[in-house]
Amino acid sequence: MTDTPKGSLPASLTLVGAGKMGGALLRGWLDGGLDPATTTVIDPQVGPEISALCSERGVTLNPERTSAAQTLVLAMKPQGLDDAATTLAPLVGPGTLVVSILAGKTLANLAARLPRAGAFVRTMPNLPASIGRGATGAVASTGIKAEQRAQADALLACSGLVEWLDDEALIDAVTAVSGSGPAYAFLLAEALAEAGTKAGLPPEMAARLARATVAGAGALLDASPIEAGELRRNVTSPGGTTAAALGVLMREGGLPDLLTEAVEAARRRAGELAG
Repeated sequence: MTDTPKGSLPASLTLVGAGKMGGALLRGWLDGGLDPATTTVIDPQVGPEISALCSERGVTLNPERTSAAQTLVLAMKPQGLDDAATTLAPLVGPGTLVVSILAGKTLANLAARLPRAGAFVRTMPNLPASIGRGATGAVASTGIKAEQRAQADALLACSGLVEWLDDEALIDAVTAVSGSGPAYAFLLAEALAEAGTKAGLPPEMAARLARATVAGAGALLDASPIEAGELRRNVTSPGGTTAAALGVLMREGGLPDLLTEAVEAARRRAGELAG
């Protein structure tokens, strides 16, 4: 991992693709101080929420004419990069920093399709970025200027934790762990609620208890300096109820093995998307 000097937010930014992830990032950036007057969103199928956000904050949405921005953020579906390359060309100039959140699309992919750009940063954020609690992995192209990298760091930091990587190959692992990770946590809450219902709790009560438990455990993990494994041991009395449950979850083929398999499947799929 490498350190990055502190920088300021881009003077102008164009976001291409404002779906769930792009929209979440846009909210975080605006709340973090990005100037809406120099921010443009391009998305032919923009949803009503983002349309309203742009209108309320004064962000330009789908202008008839476009020009190269200081920072271009790609947040459309990764499969659409090839088809969009010609359309994106006018948005890129020699000084443009391209920040990509396209899963599986390598720095080489980006440079081949947008050769006029000055530098590239490949990132993988996650959905909690919409509330400033995201986790983002990032890797920069060779030759990027220090101020461009610092600018990208400032932009990504609006959404939460940023981890810079020296090895681009690790970005697929970041995708599998933190990029897809919120879905794993949501599934835990969902499954825990269902298990509570089967144990006799009213469904609505089981859902509330499961949601508060997963959210509370996450907040405690974030607030405490204690490692996750130690926190787990701290709430597990020998021979108690938690120990009985963990005996099931941690047996061979249990939750740790399943998560390892799941992360590997996501990492492998991220690599396939580079094709």
